[in-house]
Amino acid sequence: MSKRDELIAKYADDLKNKCGMTPDMDFLTKVTIGCGPSIYNADAATVSGSDESELATVKNNFLIKKLGLKDSADLDNAIASVIETYGKSNRNKYRAVVYYMLAKHFKKESVYK
Repeated sequence: MSKRDELIAKYADDLKNKCGMTPDMDFLTKVTIGCGPSIYNADAATVSGSDESELATVKNNFLIKKLGLKDSADLDNAIASVIETYGKSNRNKYRAVVYYMLAKHFKKESVYK
C-alpha cells in the first residue's frame, strides 16, 4: 500500500468516525491527489480551524481559485460549518477532508472529473 493510499484510508476513517459521513472513495482520492505534495507535510496537511489566516487561505486558494466560487458570506459560513462538523476540539483536521466536505457542500465534484 502506497503512502498516498494509507493517507486516503486515514481520511476516509475521519469522514466516517469524526464527521459521520460515508465517503465517496473515488472522489476522496481525486481531492487528495488535488492537494498535491502538501499531504506529506505535517503542517501543510492539516487546517487550523482557529487560525484566521489559514481559513482565509482555504477560502481564497480552494473555494475561489480552485472551485471558482464568488467571494461571499456563504463561503465563510460553509468553512465554519465544516470545521464544526469535523469537531473544533479535534486538533488534526486534514486538508483533504476539509476540501472534500467543502466541495461536496457546494456540489462542485465536477471540478475533479
